[in-house]
Amino acid sequence: MELAFERRGAGAPLILIHGIGHHWQAWTPVIDRLAAARTVIALDLPGFGASPGLPEGIPYTAESLADAVESFCSLLGVREPHVAGNSLGGYIALELASRGVVRTATALSPAGFWSRSELVYCQSVLRALRASARAMPQGQVVRAAENPVLRAVSAGVLVAHPSRLSPTALIAATQALGRAGGFDETLASFSGLMPPAPPKSPISIAWGEHDRLLLRRQAVRAARWSGQRVKLLKGCGHVPMSDDPDLVARVILEA
Repeated sequence: MELAFERRGAGAPLILIHGIGHHWQAWTPVIDRLAAARTVIALDLPGFGASPGLPEGIPYTAESLADAVESFCSLLGVREPHVAGNSLGGYIALELASRGVVRTATALSPAGFWSRSELVYCQSVLRALRASARAMPQGQVVRAAENPVLRAVSAGVLVAHPSRLSPTALIAATQALGRAGGFDETLASFSGLMPPAPPKSPISIAWGEHDRLLLRRQAVRAARWSGQRVKLLKGCGHVPMSDDPDLVARVILEA
């Protein structure tokens, strides 16, 4: 299916997949670093950002979103790309690796490795963030983004260093969260989300040291599932791209 996307750079293709409620611009802090070595294609998942929703009758699940990414790659003529994703996007990257349709997959704090209580906590936090994004008038969104203290309150659960997230990026992310048509159904589907089948493609998993949404202890389960050590992103939160762009780009390019 056709999706909104941003393409930069030259070299082997690298698909970037954002998390729930976000948009391709989540990757802005790292995209040019990656584009120095790859043809980078950062996409908006169906029902998020500027992409249309899934066709009628297709439920929003991580698997159906992975289907859409696979179809999108076929439409562009991109075969066996590298892929990297964050949160829900990390799960999708691992799902594509389990299908053997990508060259490598890098997952940053991927969804799906939670306990029952951690899942409920994650869904509750995300629902609260979504409700706030939808309820706040535009002027209040701008004031919150431009005030350092309010920016820390509004973004602190997702990033370790809110001061490194520009007001413009936070405003755009808040708008994307509030307008995401696929959000509610996708979030509800998390209740049935289990780790994907064993990967057929090489994978790399990294976790934010200060992840306050998908808590760091979930990395232990991800390591057990993958049969390998999970890298720790020091000084980073759940959405690590603005916390340490150099580190995140290096982890992706070393996959």
